[in-house]
Amino acid sequence: MNRFEPRIIAFLCNWCSYVAADAAGVARLTQLPNVRVIRVNCSGMVDPSYVMKAFADGADGVLIGGCHPGDCHYISGNIKTLRRSFLLKSLLRELGVEDGRFRLEWIAASEGPRYAKVVNEMVEEIRSLGPYVPPQRRSAKGAA
Repeated sequence: MNRFEPRIIAFLCNWCSYVAADAAGVARLTQLPNVRVIRVNCSGMVDPSYVMKAFADGADGVLIGGCHPGDCHYISGNIKTLRRSFLLKSLLRELGVEDGRFRLEWIAASEGPRYAKVVNEMVEEIRSLGPYVPPQRRSAKGAA
């Protein structure tokens, strides 16, 4: 039997989370290979429509990684992300995306081991949820 391998899109802040991901790789920390990284200057640049598009295009999960609050290179981009995340989580729930498929994490440049841990936890959590099936496909399967 084939084991489900989730596809996770990670939007990572250039200054902190991306550096942590790079550090985790350089340190050869164990990371599951299910994450595709999109490097952004700031987590505040991640428009909610990007997250929605990732799910619409077949992602099983989305991770946004940013600098810790107070450490943003663009002053308050991560606070903007935090505020948006509450609305985005609510919207995703309304659209039938289960909790656990979207995650926002603050990961500093020096936290390579934390990045690897977050990625591995998220892959396992999404594995337990199974593949993401958009609501319109769910209803089409039930009708067939």
